[in-house]
Parts: sequence; C-alpha cells; structure tokens
Amino acid sequence: MRTWFITGASRGFGELFVKEALAAGDNVIAAARNPNQVTERFGIQPNLFAVRLDVTKEEEAQRAVALGIARFGRIDVLVNNAGYGLLGAVEEATSKEVEGLFATNVFGLLAVTRAVLPHMRRQRAGHVINISSIGGYEAYPGWGVYGATKFAVEGLSEAMAHELEPLGIRVTVVEPGFFRTNFLDSSSLNKTVRKIDDYDATVGAVRRFAAEANHAQPGDPAKLAEALLALVNAPNPPRRLPLGSDTVKRIEQKNRFVEAELAEWRELAMSTDFAA
Repeated sequence: MRTWFITGASRGFGELFVKEALAAGDNVIAAARNPNQVTERFGIQPNLFAVRLDVTKEEEAQRAVALGIARFGRIDVLVNNAGYGLLGAVEEATSKEVEGLFATNVFGLLAVTRAVLPHMRRQRAGHVINISSIGGYEAYPGWGVYGATKFAVEGLSEAMAHELEPLGIRVTVVEPGFFRTNFLDSSSLNKTVRKIDDYDATVGAVRRFAAEANHAQPGDPAKLAEALLALVNAPNPPRRLPLGSDTVKRIEQKNRFVEAELAEWRELAMSTDFAA
C-alpha cells in the first residue's frame, strides 16, 4: 500500500487523482485550502486524510507533511498539482499578478517538495510528480507569465531527476494539454486587469478562444487521472509525460522547428568557441 500526498486535492485534476489512488487501495493525504471539501466529496475513510494547506505558506507545508507522516508513516508519491492560470500579455501583467502566480505555481511547489523530500530520502524511495502544462514546453501568446511558471517547473523537475535518482527517488513532469476541467473558469484562471489594444490580434484572439473553448476541450480528465495511476505503477517512469493528442502534436511541431532553426544557424552557433 502506497501513500500519496496530493496538493490542490479538492477539485479538478486533484480530486480525480484522489479518487484513482483511493480506488487502487492506497493511502491519500489530500491537501487543500479547504479540506472540508475533500471530506464532503469522499466522506470519512480510513485511508484518506484531508489536511489544510495553502502552498504559499511554507510553515503550512511543513505542518501538513508532518501530520501526514504521523498518520500513515511515509509518503511514496508526491503530486504537486496546486496551481492556477493567468491570461494576458506579458506587458499587461502587473508585478502583483506575476508575483502571486509564481508564489503558488513555483514557490509553493518548492515549499511542498522541500517538506516531503527528507522523508523520501530517508526511505531511499519515492516518486515526485510535478504537474506542468504544454505551456511549459512551448510558449503561447497570452500565456507568457503562466508558461514561465511551468517552464520553471520543467527545469526544476529535470534537475531534481538527476539529483534524486541515485537516492532511489524518481521525478516526472506531467504536461497536459487542454482538458475539460474548470481550468478556464474564474475559479482557476485569472485574467490581467490591464488590456492593451495593440495586443488584440494576438492576446485578444486567445482570450476569445479561451471563452469559446471552456468546457469544450478535447481531453478527458478521467482518462488523465487513469494515466497518472499508470505512471505511478510503471517500473521505469519517464521524466516527461505529455498527455493529450494536442500536447503530442505541439511537442512534435516544436521539436521540428528547433531542429530546423539549429541547422540553419549551426555555423554561427559553432563559431564562438576559442580557436583550437
């Protein structure tokens, strides 16, 4: 029996991750700003422990992890899922909007990870799963600041994979595309207060697309949750797991673009070393 620690567990992907882990017979430490929502959804179960956690408060992360360890004795799977989006041009985003987004999506992830890793190192076992986005692999107009937080998550995940593998701990960054969740609702997506007319053809188009695509996205959230369980069960999990046909397509397109651009500029790129 494994023990999961899942952030953002009261709704969206987090709620579905809790459901799949419980169905597999595992223990779940379900962390949420309002743990009562978790209990209301799943009831009282011996292998479910709902705990209060605002990931932007490091002392709460330490407390939540300590309470989970006291309850179940270990943490085998950490799912850093808590986060939200920000839609707007880079120039439109205020310092307050940017700092708030990084506080949750990056610094919050780091706070929870720092709280969990000492226990995984002691065990010499564990799996850290960081929920990123296709926006963490390729940037889009209107999603620049949000994508920057996910690019940060991707970089942290790559480094951690190298650092932790010798200690028996695996790291995977999961990259969902557009899934039919509440991500495009106001509960999960903020929009910049400032709007600049010059960006209407680019960012404005994305705003209009987001409004039309809400609850019409191609990805099935239940299937994503099932895929996460398959990932946890894999004997040799990948460092990156793209999920959704739109994500796979975008990754393939970007890789081809990068390869072509590198070939075009290779001579200049290779010319900057000291002469042999």
